[in-house]
Order: sequence, then structure tokens, then C-alpha cells
Amino acid sequence: MTPQSDEDEVWRQIVASFNDTAERDSADQPWPDSENVPAEPTRRVVKPSEELEEDLDEPEDKNDEGEDGEEEGHYVPPPPPPLPKLDLATKLAWVALFGGPAYLLIAAMANWHMEGWALFTAVAAFIGGFVALVVRMGDGPPSNDSGWDDGAVL
Repeated sequence: MTPQSDEDEVWRQIVASFNDTAERDSADQPWPDSENVPAEPTRRVVKPSEELEEDLDEPEDKNDEGEDGEEEGHYVPPPPPPLPKLDLATKLAWVALFGGPAYLLIAAMANWHMEGWALFTAVAAFIGGFVALVVRMGDGPPSNDSGWDDGAVL
């Protein structure tokens, strides 16, 4: 027998036994003890401490302590750093990159008659903006010294 005929025979057996019932009931199969779930979940009883009992007896509002208790355990990320300031050339490159296709899209949707020089200018602005941004991107590590671990530098 060839390896291909063995494989074909196995597939035929799988297809033939597709709708057959299992020989053993799934309840008879062994089940690991770690997978067993208790019938009734355990309940924890938390007794209030003396401080909480005093707070419950006193009708005064203690907002300064109550808010801290609610915030405990929640991660609050630090505010993000400010965006870098862009120079004029970078701003113009972004405007050209998005402005050229935006003009073509608006002109096409509004059925404006577009002159050849306008089409050329819009396409050239897109290509020029893209090239300017890629050239200005740089290919080296950052110039500032951020320590021994610069992370992944492509």
C-alpha cells in the first residue's frame, strides 16, 4: 500500500463514522478534579471594622474620605506628553498630502469642470507631500539621550 492510499482509507473511515454516536457516554469519561465546580459558591462575610461602624452611626458626610476609598485600586494613567511642535515645512507637507486628494474628491463629487493644470497640481501636491514627509522622517535613532534602553529602533 502506498502512503496516499493509507491516507485515503483513513479519510473514508472518518467520513463513514461522522454521524455515528460515541461508544462511551461523556459522563463516564474521567474528569480532572481541578475542573470540578462546587455546587454552591462560597460566600464571604465581611464584618465592618470599628471605623466603618462609627461612620455608619454618624450622619455627617465625609466626602474627602469616601472618594479616596472609591479610587483605591484603580489605575489612573499619567497625562500624555504634549504633541511635538511642527515646523512650517512639515505642516505644508501634511496639507499637500491630504489637500490634493481632498480637492480631487470634492471636485469629482460636485461635478466641477477641472482644468488640466488643476489635476496636475493636485496630484503633484499629493506626491510632493508624501515625499517630503518620508524624507524628513529620518532613519536614525532619536537624537535625545533617553538612557541605555532605546527600545526598538528601526
